[in-house]
Amino acid sequence: MSDLLRDEYDVVVAGGGAAGLNGALMLARVRRSVVVIDAGAPRNAPAEGVHGLLARDGISPAELLERGRAEVRRYGGQVVQGEITAAAGDSGGFTVTLAGGATVRARRLLVTTGVVDELPDVPGLRERWGRDVVHCPYCHGWEVRDQAIGVLATGPMAVHQALLFRQLSDDVVLFSHTMPPPSGEDAAGLAARGVRVIDGEVASLVITEDRIAGVRLADGTTIARQAMAVASRMTARAAFLDGLGLRPAEHPAGVGEHIPADAAGRTSVPGVWAAGNVTDPMAQVGASAAAGAAAAAQINADLIAEETRAAAEPAA
Repeated sequence: MSDLLRDEYDVVVAGGGAAGLNGALMLARVRRSVVVIDAGAPRNAPAEGVHGLLARDGISPAELLERGRAEVRRYGGQVVQGEITAAAGDSGGFTVTLAGGATVRARRLLVTTGVVDELPDVPGLRERWGRDVVHCPYCHGWEVRDQAIGVLATGPMAVHQALLFRQLSDDVVLFSHTMPPPSGEDAAGLAARGVRVIDGEVASLVITEDRIAGVRLADGTTIARQAMAVASRMTARAAFLDGLGLRPAEHPAGVGEHIPADAAGRTSVPGVWAAGNVTDPMAQVGASAAAGAAAAAQINADLIAEETRAAAEPAA
């Protein structure tokens, strides 16, 4: 189901994940005209369930979003399927252009388009992503507990990731892959927790009967594993913001790129807020939803201030 797009709204929400839908819900509940424009490519679509979300732990990503869309519509908000290709600003707000040429006006923008996970070029990783190739111990660690877990080193957080997964299993191996093997304090910490380090480039995953069975190294050695943890590089879905002069920047944690925003979600462009993974790549679903709600409250306050100034002008 997709609603009919009107010409103008108080707020256009770009992206229909947890942050966008919760932001739209808050705005609709204070009687703002709001539309969510959703390209329909949620980051967590491959996952079997959403975890760590109070009262909804294990719900499928698709069901969570469908419930969210229904709640937004219950209060008069709209959800439209489409991809935003460009955004331009002027003194009256913003014009958003969709693929196919349709345009819509908004007084404010809430950007919640999320990120794309870029994985190392290792055969098998992408195909198993969200199943037995995971990245977050809080999102999916319980589902691979007590299994033989491999951690693929892809950046400076590899040792930290290995130690996190060691909390969930006694059998954790860190594959240094193309990274230098850990040394010094990192090596000592891994050894103290019984995490083995295997040097050498990983060539592929070994898949047997639709499950990970092992990791094959470039020298032909195979190490038996049942699950793999890998930290993706996260790239903000934000090309449509170029016309506003709002471009992604490298995230301070070295995990990829994001749209910088303050704690309230304000970006460097007046009238544009960001929430969820597009600005905080490591936020889980609950945190993203909360950020969307917080940004929505700030947007509503900003609109009220503008409307109050406009109403007071004739009497001045």
